[in-house]
Amino acid sequence: MLFTSPTFIFAFLPLVLIFYHLSPKKLKNNCLLIFSLLFYAWGEVTYVLLMIASIVVNALIGRLIHQPHDRNKAILTLGIVLNLLPLVFFKYYVFLLNQMGWQTESNIHLPLGISFFTFQAISYLVDVYRKETDCERSLINLGLYIALFPQLIAGPIVRFKTIHRQITERIHSSTLFVSGIERFVFGLSKKLLIANPLGYVADQLFDLPADQLSGSLAWLGIISYSLQIYFDFSAYSDMAIGLGRMFGFKILENFNYPYISQSIQEFWRRWHISMSQWFRDYLYIPLGGNRKSPGRIYFNLIVVFTLCGLWHGASWSFVVWGLYHGLFLVIERLGLAQWLQQTFKPLRHLYVLLVVTFGWVFFRAENLTDALAFQAKMLTFSTPDTVINGYPYFISPQYILALIFAIILSTSVAKKFSLADLAPMTVKQQIPRQLWVLLLMLLNFTVISASTYNPFIYFRF
Repeated sequence: MLFTSPTFIFAFLPLVLIFYHLSPKKLKNNCLLIFSLLFYAWGEVTYVLLMIASIVVNALIGRLIHQPHDRNKAILTLGIVLNLLPLVFFKYYVFLLNQMGWQTESNIHLPLGISFFTFQAISYLVDVYRKETDCERSLINLGLYIALFPQLIAGPIVRFKTIHRQITERIHSSTLFVSGIERFVFGLSKKLLIANPLGYVADQLFDLPADQLSGSLAWLGIISYSLQIYFDFSAYSDMAIGLGRMFGFKILENFNYPYISQSIQEFWRRWHISMSQWFRDYLYIPLGGNRKSPGRIYFNLIVVFTLCGLWHGASWSFVVWGLYHGLFLVIERLGLAQWLQQTFKPLRHLYVLLVVTFGWVFFRAENLTDALAFQAKMLTFSTPDTVINGYPYFISPQYILALIFAIILSTSVAKKFSLADLAPMTVKQQIPRQLWVLLLMLLNFTVISASTYNPFIYFRF
């Protein structure tokens, strides 16, 4: 069940809000956990057992790690392995078999959100081991942390130590609830009104054989996708943050206008913040981080970003995408970052946009061969005779509007329209904002009722 589906918006969400807010305080977590499991079971009837098993196993391992004895490290290792085994099986089993020469077709359905809730569970165990948080003795509370439906299928990746107090002591308020509605509607609008029209064009162009693409059409395709993935993924984060607020949770921000970055290092401080911080705290720093020799630091960066690419999908194109970003981070540390600081600011922005956009081809293409063929077209400016359609075929008024708003809202100009602020407003300030939100809601409902194109990019992650 996607946040953009009529079933979720018109049935599931109203029901869970009614039952949750009518429940006594001591039963609110029970209510929210039940609905979170029902949300997961809607499309994953059998895999909800996997979710329940994850909750029980991590509760037991967390308690064992919390006990003072000499086997804590071994128990932690066991817990990490038990969490990774389902992820490896469902996501990488077929890929690994193919790499060993045993060609097989993929018949294994990937459970929704498995990469996200696996990382959350691992962070919980590691934080308990490091004594950065106490173990959670309530199975209900830990289950709610792992299965909380607002951020279950597409993040953000939430740390237990940042949310455990909210699980037991959160405060509900009308201000928080209203801001949650506003943030959800804003995210829904980014997804339906911007990401989907851009994605429709990107899909058409990436589905074409390379010999039917001109260089300009290839650039149109990847620019459309670069904006689509940002507005699609940040939209789900916005909706998760908004939904969380409706239930009293304050989930941390996950994106901070990454396309205004002036270096790849800055890009990764702004893009998918929760994932970047997870890899930093649970992989990069344990490998030695910045405390080692320059050569070891470069090695650590390559390892982390190669695994980051592999986390996104079982394909060599994802591995190359991660390696690609890792190499640019190394190059910046070797001196490029210092040189960039001395250049004209727009050139620094252009550098980041070109590097990131070119890299997204690896992320979007079905395989490495297709990615390289697409990039080859981007580097040419001729139009082959085999090209059937030109720009007018792909560009519609809806696409142009989506593109204009995408470009504007990708910049710091969007901060003026931010819905992240929870500060109280006067009635005079609230009326225009609420009218704007109401207009967006009506537009969204119109699109939902009329459109059948509603892809979920992070389904395969």
